[in-house]
Amino acid sequence: MAPSSVRVAIQRTRILPRWVRRADAAAGRAVNRRHAHPVADRFWSRLTGFADRGVLWWTLAGVLAVTRRRRAAARGLLSLLAASALTNLIAKEVFGGDRPLLADVPIARRLPKPPITPSFPSGHSASAAAFAAGVAIEKPAIGAAIAPVALGVGYSRLHTGAHWLSDVVGGLALGAGVAGLGAAVVPRRGEPVPPAPSGVDRALPASPDGAGVFLVANRSSGTAVVRADPLRLIADRLPAARVHVLEDGEDPGAVVRAALRHRRGRPRILGVCGGDGTVAAVAHEARAAGLPLLVVPGGTFNHFARTAGAASAELAVGALQRGEGVRADVAELSFGDRPPVTVLNTASVGVYPDFVAVREQLRDRWGKWPAALIAATRVLRRSDPVEVVVAGRRARVWTLFVGVGANDPGTVAPLQRRSLDGGVLDVRILHAGSRVRAAASLAFGRRVSSVLRGLRLLPKRIESFATESLDVVVRPRGGQPPGFAHDGEIALEAPARAQAAYPGPGYRTLIRIVPQALDVYRPSSARPTAPEAAGVSAIATDA
Repeated sequence: MAPSSVRVAIQRTRILPRWVRRADAAAGRAVNRRHAHPVADRFWSRLTGFADRGVLWWTLAGVLAVTRRRRAAARGLLSLLAASALTNLIAKEVFGGDRPLLADVPIARRLPKPPITPSFPSGHSASAAAFAAGVAIEKPAIGAAIAPVALGVGYSRLHTGAHWLSDVVGGLALGAGVAGLGAAVVPRRGEPVPPAPSGVDRALPASPDGAGVFLVANRSSGTAVVRADPLRLIADRLPAARVHVLEDGEDPGAVVRAALRHRRGRPRILGVCGGDGTVAAVAHEARAAGLPLLVVPGGTFNHFARTAGAASAELAVGALQRGEGVRADVAELSFGDRPPVTVLNTASVGVYPDFVAVREQLRDRWGKWPAALIAATRVLRRSDPVEVVVAGRRARVWTLFVGVGANDPGTVAPLQRRSLDGGVLDVRILHAGSRVRAAASLAFGRRVSSVLRGLRLLPKRIESFATESLDVVVRPRGGQPPGFAHDGEIALEAPARAQAAYPGPGYRTLIRIVPQALDVYRPSSARPTAPEAAGVSAIATDA
C-alpha cells in the first residue's frame, strides 16, 4: 500500500467505524468504475463548481426574491449560512479526515483545483441540503423542486472524487438538521394578517389617491428583514401623496413640523413608513396637530402597526383610501419639567436601555442583527442593576418595563401591546438577581420562558401590575443617568437635563396613559382580510 493510502486508512480509522469505511470504499469503486459520457463528466464538474461558495444557492435565492418568495429565500440563505459555518468552522476541525485518492478518479472527472480542506462532512452537501430544506419549510412545492438539485450537488462531489459517500451523507444530514432547528426556533409563518382588531371603528378622512397626505419614510428602519419595498406600493396607489425620505441623521419630528408650517399645501393627514421609533416620533406630531396618522409598516418588528391591524402596506393603504380607522391609547413620558414624549408601545429603564444604546453605537458598522448580538454580550458582562423608587418603594432591578395597554402576561418585556384601548399601563419589574438569568428572561419569548422557569433556569416570579400612571425615581449608576428607552429608541439627553433639575439622589420620570389620544388608519373590524375570507387563519408573530 502506498504511504498516502496508509495515511488515509489510519486517519479515517480514528473517525469512522469499519463498516462505514467499507461502504465508502465500495461506493468509490462503483462510481469510478462506471463509464460516463464526457458530456456527463463536464455537467457534474460544472455543477459542483457552480455550487462553490454558495453561488448556485445565492442565484436561486435572487430568483425567489424577485418572484416575491422573499421569506423562502431568506430562510434558505440563513439556513445555508448557519450550516456552512457549522461545517467549516467546527465539524471539519473536529472530524477531519483525508479525501479520496486522485489516482483512483478518472482524469476527465478531476477538479481543476482539488480541495485541500478536511473531508468530513461535505460543505457543498451541507449547504445544498440547508438551502433546499429552508426553502421547503416556507414553500414546500418549491423546496421539492430544488431538492433534486441539492442531491445532484451531493452526487457531484462523489463523481468528481472530492468526497467519500459518508462525507456527502453527513453533510446532507447536517444541512437538513440545521434547517429543521431553524424552523423550531422561528416557526414558519403564513401570509401576514393583523391580530384581532381592537377598539371601536371610526370614520376618518379618506384619500383615494393620497391627496393631502404627507408621509415620512425611514428606509434604514427595516434593513434587517427581507420584504417588498412599501414605497413602491405607496407610489403606485397614492400618487398624489407627498413622501419625504429621511436622510442620515434627519429628525422625523422636525421634518413634520416644517411641513405643517407651510400654509399652502398643509397636510391634513400625516403618514409614516418605518420602525417603531420613527412611528412614535411622527405620532407625537400628529397628536400635537390634531391630525390622523397613517402607519405603513417598514421596520423590523412593526409592533404598533400589527396591533393596529395594519400588518402590511396593502392593508394600511386600503384603510386610508376607504377612510377606516380607530382611536388609540398612547402614553406620555415626562422628564422633569420638559414637554412629554409620546409612547406607543413601551418605555423601560435598566438593562434594556443599556442594550439599545450599545446596539445603536454598533449598528452602522456591523448591521442591526450582528450589532444586537454584540450588544447583548457586552451588556451581559458589564451592566449593573438600577436602583429605583416605584410608587414609594425602593428596589434594585435589572429592568422596569411599562407597556401601553395590556401585554402578553408571560414575558418580562412587554413589547407588543394586545389592544389599542383599555386605558391602563402594564408594568413589569425584573428584580436584581443572577445576571445570566436576567439576560435570558429578556431574550426568550413566552413559551420558551415558561419551560425554562419550570427547569428553574429563569426567575419564577416577575412583579407585574396595571395602573393609569407611574412615578419612578431612578438613581444614576456611576454618576450618570442610565437613560430611558421608549419604542426601541433611547433618550439620554433628556434624563441628563432632568438630573440637573433634580439634584438629589435620583431623577424623576412620570409615565401616564392618555386614552383615545390618536386617530390611526386601520381596516374596519367588520371587513375580513383576504386570508380570513378564504377560510385561512394565521397569527402574526414576532420573529
